[in-house]
Amino acid sequence: MYILGGELVARSLKAQGISTIYTLCGGHIMPIYEGCVNNGIAVIDTRHEQAAAHAADAHARLTRNIGVAVVTAGPGVTDAVTGIANAYEARSPVLLIGGAAPLRTKGMGALQEMPQTGLFKDITKASFTITETERIPEQLEEAYKAALTGRPGPVFVELPFDVLFNAVEPPPIPDRVRIAPIEPDPGSITRLFELLRAAKKPILIAGTQVYWDDASLPLRELTDQTAIPVFTNGGGRGTLPMTHPHCFKSARSAALRKSDLVMLIGTSLDFRLKYGQEDWNPEAKLIQIENDPSELNHNRQADIAMVADARMVLEALSEGLQGIRYDDWLSEIRQQEDRKNAELEQWKQLPDVPLNHFRFGAVLNDVIDENTIVIGDGGDIVSACAKVIDITSPGQWLDPGPLGCLGVGMPFALAAKHLYPEKRVLVISGDGSFGLNGFEFDTARRFNLPIVCIVGNDAGWGQIRSPAMKMLGIERPTATSLALTHYEKVVEALGGYGEFVEHPDDIGPALERAFASGLPACINVPIDPKGMLKTNASMPYIV
Repeated sequence: MYILGGELVARSLKAQGISTIYTLCGGHIMPIYEGCVNNGIAVIDTRHEQAAAHAADAHARLTRNIGVAVVTAGPGVTDAVTGIANAYEARSPVLLIGGAAPLRTKGMGALQEMPQTGLFKDITKASFTITETERIPEQLEEAYKAALTGRPGPVFVELPFDVLFNAVEPPPIPDRVRIAPIEPDPGSITRLFELLRAAKKPILIAGTQVYWDDASLPLRELTDQTAIPVFTNGGGRGTLPMTHPHCFKSARSAALRKSDLVMLIGTSLDFRLKYGQEDWNPEAKLIQIENDPSELNHNRQADIAMVADARMVLEALSEGLQGIRYDDWLSEIRQQEDRKNAELEQWKQLPDVPLNHFRFGAVLNDVIDENTIVIGDGGDIVSACAKVIDITSPGQWLDPGPLGCLGVGMPFALAAKHLYPEKRVLVISGDGSFGLNGFEFDTARRFNLPIVCIVGNDAGWGQIRSPAMKMLGIERPTATSLALTHYEKVVEALGGYGEFVEHPDDIGPALERAFASGLPACINVPIDPKGMLKTNASMPYIV
């Protein structure tokens, strides 16, 4: 029996354990939809291709597998570029399948024909065209391997119209791609033991790889055993609960200035860590554990640079460091953390109305529990909330990652609520961010995904407005102002639930009503436009 190329795509996705695609319809890709329906793969269609790519990104992170977006040719593909760029920087294995004009008319000017694979060369791990229908399963297997091997990342596959519509005898479908963990080099492990035994003030920064390698338990066992202070970074948030006595947030800069050994696991030496230079002890030893060799010795030469599985390294450390403890250093870090938190506590208690950002975040922290997936989408509002919200589980916190892409909130939430309907999904959004993909509330309503979004509304692009005020004067923050828009009314118009809340004591009850409504919901809260300036906590717009 002959089958279409679109059916082969769906059978391959199913074999890889992929349960859902995120898409926006187009004639070039219709056979894939038919294949998905035939094979029990959910099809969630968004209002913008960027949102489809972001949703696939979140799906990948939450399942530790491939996330899939399917978009039509031309503008459908170009609309997805930002989502793929964000996934690349966040180490997220997204497969973007793009439709394309027929091969038989290539170069003749077909509808939505344009060169597409070159757009993705620098922001994917692979970008290629499948030109033979019979090879779809084989080449999709190559795409899965590329996305999952080493540092996870996105892949773009172009499938021309006639390749998808061709009918062929079905070739075999390869089994699911599973990547074997990379065992650490014994010699490097021995040297690692030596450095840690000699260290008096080590710290461990657990990044995205700790999450992807499912290394939360051995991380906790190591710090319980040795009292090594732990900071979490990127997708590593929650791999050690922020309520754990050895997990720190506020004292990182102070720790880096004094530490004699810094161990990074899946953590890039980028702007978040001052490129491994500014505010670091220049004499500190550096250990890098990575799944991406290109990250090793980047911006700072490491004393030990190792490509290895995070779980295996942490398990080896627990075994090799028995009897070694860093209690005095842990106490010193705790004292610094407590001093910084005392300052933060003052900000959290500010009585201002409109609310200060930190008071806003503190109210949310009282509402969030282990059954809540939290998604950050914004500038100052997310920066402030991240300082005060305690994330306690791996995968509980999602944010764009180092690209700092706004608009991920609702798309990420679509995937989270679809995958975990029993959990509460809360988006913390700036008002600027809401405007980028707020129409995905329509998608949430159509698919019965009762997501709750709380908007910290300072009527502007706050993270840029603050430095603009310093640069141009308080009366001339050019191109950074917005209206105090009633976004909750927008959500109500799309069939959801909305409230406008001004007092901090009213936020918690409003959120509970929103979750109880069973509808996609928006709680819109005015916040102080000068709130971050008042606390001197504004983030610079260039770092």
